[in-house]
Amino acid sequence: MYFYSFWEQLWRWDHKWKQDIKKTASFLFAKASSSATASKVVDVSEQKFEDKPPQPGNYSIVQRIGLLLGPLLYLSIILLVHPEGMSNEAVQMLGLICWIATWWVTEALPIPVTSLLPLLLFPITGVMEMGEVSSSYGDPLIFLFAGSFMIALTMEKWNLHKRIALAIIAFIGSSPNMIILGFMVATGFLSMWISNTATTMMMVPISLAVTKHVADLLKDTTNADFSPGDFPFGTAIMLGTAYSATIGGFGTLIGAPANTILAATVDRLYGIDISFARWMLFGIPMVVVLIPVMWIYLVKVAYPMEIKHLPGGRKIIKKELKELGKMSYEEKVVLTIFSITALAWITRSLVLENFIPGINDTIIALFGAFALFLIPSKNRKDSILDWNTVLKLPWGILWLFGGGLALAAGIVSSGLDKWIGHQLVNFSEIPFFIMVGLIIAVITLLTEFTSNTATSTMVYPIVAAGAAALGTDPIILMVAACMGATFAFMFPVAAPPNAIVFATGYIKMSQMAKTGIWLNLCSIVFSVIIVYFFVPLIFGGLLN
Repeated sequence: MYFYSFWEQLWRWDHKWKQDIKKTASFLFAKASSSATASKVVDVSEQKFEDKPPQPGNYSIVQRIGLLLGPLLYLSIILLVHPEGMSNEAVQMLGLICWIATWWVTEALPIPVTSLLPLLLFPITGVMEMGEVSSSYGDPLIFLFAGSFMIALTMEKWNLHKRIALAIIAFIGSSPNMIILGFMVATGFLSMWISNTATTMMMVPISLAVTKHVADLLKDTTNADFSPGDFPFGTAIMLGTAYSATIGGFGTLIGAPANTILAATVDRLYGIDISFARWMLFGIPMVVVLIPVMWIYLVKVAYPMEIKHLPGGRKIIKKELKELGKMSYEEKVVLTIFSITALAWITRSLVLENFIPGINDTIIALFGAFALFLIPSKNRKDSILDWNTVLKLPWGILWLFGGGLALAAGIVSSGLDKWIGHQLVNFSEIPFFIMVGLIIAVITLLTEFTSNTATSTMVYPIVAAGAAALGTDPIILMVAACMGATFAFMFPVAAPPNAIVFATGYIKMSQMAKTGIWLNLCSIVFSVIIVYFFVPLIFGGLLN
């Protein structure tokens, strides 16, 4: 009876978390426009969002299969699989990986709850002691993500992120194509510092309002279809917003969970610190190159528009900026703290370490968050950052980080990495670029159907284990895996930004798939070239 009640509560929490996100999205969509078109979108969104809370045992077919398949795979492996040279601990670890991965992929349990399984199963099966497992959930890079997210939440609390986005869009131009570029640049920049999910949810209502405004301006000059899903400008601006959020998140270590998990896994496996500045040397050029290329593809190839100039195109953007009023005291404080924190991240390895021994990116992030707690607000009876805002932290993602690091530690502790390495020696003759292409393609395909965060968490330790046997720098192959897990553009489930823009109704599934498949193929080729020529310049030789 008690187990049943606890089980029911777990699903209520999971359902409430999802509904909060969906209701926020619905509210934002409703604010975007009061037009009939927008109302239609909101109605569709609300129909999707108003789900009944799941009851215990009320699983989908996929969840039911996953719930049984996970433990069944584990039992089958430990009873039937005993390869030569594999220790009992390694067999246990292989079974546990299959169990956890199955529940992650099928969401048999909420993904964050599944991420806690190592705490339960590793000590019981003898893979690792409880203290060793729990240390993975307190890794410094988890607190780097938490500290940076506190700063990002403060930007959202005082609307600073919206002011930055609107200023960038207003600056770039007023033609339809330039408006799309403005949205992509603004979204990409914000996504480097704020989660791509939050960035997309903030930008989509503005995108909807601008789309309605552009449609109104063009109705008198063309007979085009302006309905959602058939208006090229609306489709292009929605896809551009989603894709640039994903690409922008690749620019910094905190921009996307896959980046943070990569750095944490490298530190856990090899004791190598991938600094904020080093990742930016790699990530920023990717963003600078990919967003313009993505924009050209959307406006010139996928969804070209005949209208080259749009009179009054900046009107709605300037109106939004005017409604924000002058920058408040709180916004100035947040902007100052954010700028100082970002500058400290960038200069830490070059300057700050010479004056402050022991400083790292996590300490910098927490200092920034503490400063926001300490500085009082002038317009409200609280501090710039308050505890109610911190409660919005994505605790589930932090648990997922910990679960991934625990898996990596278990693979090493059990000796499974060495066994995998020995099996891969037979493939050492495969050309490097083919091997990289296969890794990226497989991970990209997997990411299209599963959470990219869960995918990257699963594959990093396995890729690292295989790299050693193949005589390849494991960090380089792990970066390749990160690119495969990030650049997935075909389906809504591939990344939260895709799902958010799909919910607006301005994009059909067929459009996203048709556009995304070409982007996926181009991204795989691009990633192979980058891994072959550029990645070694930034990450090569770190293990020496």
